[in-house]
Amino acid sequence: MPRRTKIIATIGPASDSEAMIKDLAEAGMDVARIGLAHGTLDEAIEKFHRVRRVEASLGRPIGVLVDLPGPKVRAGSMPDGGLAVDEGTRIRLTPGEEGSTEAAIRVDHEGLLDDLHVGDRVTFGDGGVMALVEERNHDHLQARVTHGGLLQGRPGVHIPSDRLRIPSPTPEDLHMLDAFVEEGIDMVALSFVRSAHDVRRVGVEPHPRGPLVIAKIETRAAVDNLDSIIEASGAVMIARGDLGAELPIEELPHLQKRILQRCIAVGRPAITATQMLESMVTAPSPTRAEASDIANAVFDGSSALMLSGESAIGHDPVNAVATMARIAARADDEFDYDAWGARVHAMATTMQPSVDDTVTNSMTMAAWRAASESRASAIVCITRTGFTVRAIARFRPQAKILGFSADTQALRQIKLSWGAIPHHLGVDYHDENVITHVLNVAREAGDIRRGDLVCVLSGSSDYPGQATDSLQLIPIR
Repeated sequence: MPRRTKIIATIGPASDSEAMIKDLAEAGMDVARIGLAHGTLDEAIEKFHRVRRVEASLGRPIGVLVDLPGPKVRAGSMPDGGLAVDEGTRIRLTPGEEGSTEAAIRVDHEGLLDDLHVGDRVTFGDGGVMALVEERNHDHLQARVTHGGLLQGRPGVHIPSDRLRIPSPTPEDLHMLDAFVEEGIDMVALSFVRSAHDVRRVGVEPHPRGPLVIAKIETRAAVDNLDSIIEASGAVMIARGDLGAELPIEELPHLQKRILQRCIAVGRPAITATQMLESMVTAPSPTRAEASDIANAVFDGSSALMLSGESAIGHDPVNAVATMARIAARADDEFDYDAWGARVHAMATTMQPSVDDTVTNSMTMAAWRAASESRASAIVCITRTGFTVRAIARFRPQAKILGFSADTQALRQIKLSWGAIPHHLGVDYHDENVITHVLNVAREAGDIRRGDLVCVLSGSSDYPGQATDSLQLIPIR
């Protein structure tokens, strides 16, 4: 069985050439992530154009996700080669945007002295370096390093989210997002979400006319408001670095499972991120714990797995993507499809969505059951927005999911959905031969063959909305 769990790879200094982006795509990258916390807006837009040129050369969709910085607090630039801080060392934290030195680590947050208290734990980056605030002075904080390491670039500095008095998205976030909406961006990740109101403040058109909005769950408030945030979002990312700094570390694995299950039950793709293959930034192979972490993220129901530094600054980004693809594919083979589908079926029956969504949800539930009982080889979805694909993907069917849409952006957004293979719909949705057309395309692509039984989900011209209201089981002759 081909790999079903999708892979997001961050494009950075080690991987931003067209040749490298193409290699990442061929190694298994489904979605390219462009982080906006580093570099200029013009540089980020040029990366986006390079991905689009690679997409055109390969002749298949590649989703592009821009990750807004949000109210991220960062340390000033570290010296060349990084700044090593050893356990037990006392460090000075000072507000300011200048570069950091051994004498003082600058933090670009004016409220630093008010928002960090004596006794707080400070984490840098994704938790590689930690310190305990021991003393507050009129112009700086004194902290003791409790876990040493190397600080490089401009690492994030964690401030408890309930004290961080900066809105999300920030005005700068919205400025950058406007520029990428003009470019036709597929997905946008919103950092430091604390409520559904934060998601609604993005203000873009509904997907696929606008980007799929991905809420990053990385604050205590986001966990408290999880259901309303999921409802307001197009997808969710579990950003385990900051989430692990906000909450007790022993809670993180259980939160990951709960968030994934809640998202998938309502048809929202869910991404597991942060330190999936961290050792491969420098090493040629992952640790055993990392391999198990990836497999368990698949078993928990992740729609996609994300690489950050591994592909952005790692010594071998292509190897990192290929390694993740192999581990995820093997875990897909062992996934308990029947138990997962039954669980989602039970949860789905308790929901009360809109009328149009109720029709599509009911039809995709019927398609999952029909495909399971008939051992259909594929479920073909004819969709305008990709919602039908996301609705069927939540059941994790063993049958292939083939998503046909006339909207190019919808096809790129489908790249985030578990198990979904996007195909361009070259005829009108209500063409009398539309089903014959899509089955011929699927056969030519090798996704179905003679002797297969295929489920086809589509919308009829008789239905007043845009819901999927038709299900057929068709043998391939």
